[in-house]
Amino acid sequence: MKIILFFSLLLIGVLVGQSCSSAAPKDPAQTIVDAAIKAHGADQFAKSQVEFTFRDRQYRATRDGGQYTYERIWVDTTGSNHDSLSNEGFTKHIDGQLVQVEKEKADAYSNSINSVIYFAQLPYFLNDAAVIKAYIGTSTIKGEVYDKVKVIFEQEGGGKDFEDQFIYWFHQEKKTMDYLAYNYKTDGGGARFRASYNVREVNGIRFADYINLKPKDKNNLAVETFDALYEQGELIELSRIETEDIKVEL
Repeated sequence: MKIILFFSLLLIGVLVGQSCSSAAPKDPAQTIVDAAIKAHGADQFAKSQVEFTFRDRQYRATRDGGQYTYERIWVDTTGSNHDSLSNEGFTKHIDGQLVQVEKEKADAYSNSINSVIYFAQLPYFLNDAAVIKAYIGTSTIKGEVYDKVKVIFEQEGGGKDFEDQFIYWFHQEKKTMDYLAYNYKTDGGGARFRASYNVREVNGIRFADYINLKPKDKNNLAVETFDALYEQGELIELSRIETEDIKVEL
């Protein structure tokens, strides 16, 4: 009887072991992105209000679960402008009065606001439903080892620029997103590489400014090779992407 019980337990152990070993391993790209979001404190963005200034315009991103409102506020010769993008759509006010905006312009304004918010709060958005992630290996930049993750988007829910391709470089030890590159087809097309600097924390969330560069060959859209070009000095600085006066309420 003891012998039968022993072999029964052994068989159960083998079956459980087979079940565990046959379980699909977690996608490495997903693991890397999850770790980066945690390292940046960006998981706190799900319920937050973030304000900052970018190129003399004030931006505000308010989220509460699936609800969001992105705002852009500035003053020019037309008056006090207040653009707002939310789950309900886009609205524009000038001096407190609602202004009707034709669809083409509303789409352009929406895309502009969304783009600024998106880049300022990466890597938070890399777990959006439309994101398709793939681990594409490692590289060394300035003597540090990075995991490379490629991102493309589903057409459904991927926005106007769903055909764009992104590469993100995550520090293997610190898990931080220190570099990114992307190509785009709008406005004649092109590609950019961004290197982070002026890294700081605000209320437990990591923010960074970026040096914005492009390849010397304007037709080169192979963003997965831009780390090598950066190391070789084959990228040209275009601008600095700087966010100022950051405030975070959680």
